Amino acid sequence: MAKLNFDAILGVLLIFIPISIVMELLHANSILLFVSAALAIIPLAGFMGKATEELSKQVGAGIGGLLNATFGNATELIIAIFALQAGLFEVVKASLTGGIIGNMLLITGCSMFFGGLNREKQTFNSRVQGVNSTMLALAAVGLIMPALVSHIFDFNTVEALSLGISAILLITYVCSLVFSLRTHRHLYDCEGEECKPQWPKSKAILVLLATTIIIALESEILVGAVEPVSQSLGLTELFIGVIVVAIIGNAAEHSTAIIMAMKNNMDLSLGIAMGSSTQIALLIAPVLVFISWLWGNPMSLVFNEFEVVAVIAAVIIANMISADGESNWLEGAQLIALYAMMAAVFFLIR
Repeated sequence: MAKLNFDAILGVLLIFIPISIVMELLHANSILLFVSAALAIIPLAGFMGKATEELSKQVGAGIGGLLNATFGNATELIIAIFALQAGLFEVVKASLTGGIIGNMLLITGCSMFFGGLNREKQTFNSRVQGVNSTMLALAAVGLIMPALVSHIFDFNTVEALSLGISAILLITYVCSLVFSLRTHRHLYDCEGEECKPQWPKSKAILVLLATTIIIALESEILVGAVEPVSQSLGLTELFIGVIVVAIIGNAAEHSTAIIMAMKNNMDLSLGIAMGSSTQIALLIAPVLVFISWLWGNPMSLVFNEFEVVAVIAAVIIANMISADGESNWLEGAQLIALYAMMAAVFFLIR
């Protein structure tokens, strides 16, 4: 029932695709334009995630893993690419930070909270989550180094260091794919009704291509409205990137993780939430650095102090809570509380 209701909501939100396009052509109010584009992206991200999931079930674990790596965070990547084109580096970095802490704290927290209601505890594979936690800790270190170096050496050195660290993170991500898809594939085997395909392959491919194209269009509209909206509402680009854009880009994926937890499938739920954070840190961020270099306007991995602290705190707390392979509603509430505190700090930072 929850899945049907969720699909129905996504269907209704599709109306905002033509609305946002018309508003863009008419040069409508920037706030209304931003909201309409954001609401249009949410169902598109949902259908993109569904198409990727269905295609992965049919083509096998190896290719499926590559598909998930490519399209799992495609919405965030597309939005970030348009933000890079607009020179909004701080929004890009903030959206990366927001994606990581949003998945680790807000979504993992909501999954544990709602899944733990009326249950004493829920269990999951602590070995798999331990791998994800270690990967994220590695990424956190990668975020710290350029920030420290920026206070000692010149900016060009920081840019070169960011490029080198990005290459290392990408190699590490490839190693994690080898681990999950070949050498330790048995730890990630999917069993049960949710692993059986519901769409034909042709439908999944068509939906995937269509949503990718439309998301690109909506992302351009959304990014174009970021600066006017931040000025009109008195919000910083940091807050919009960390909280607003990150939640929009992951909305459908977030809902799926929570629904799976409510069905008592915590392995799949945490695989979605924690796996998405790992992809953002080890794949999306380095790819954006390389893209910016190819465009001749390089983006460094120098995040501000609050972003670095937020990622480190999220990694430590999430690792502590998931280490025993068990969760309950209180642990979920604790993660949500930490996210709320971070959101308040980012809202007040000027």
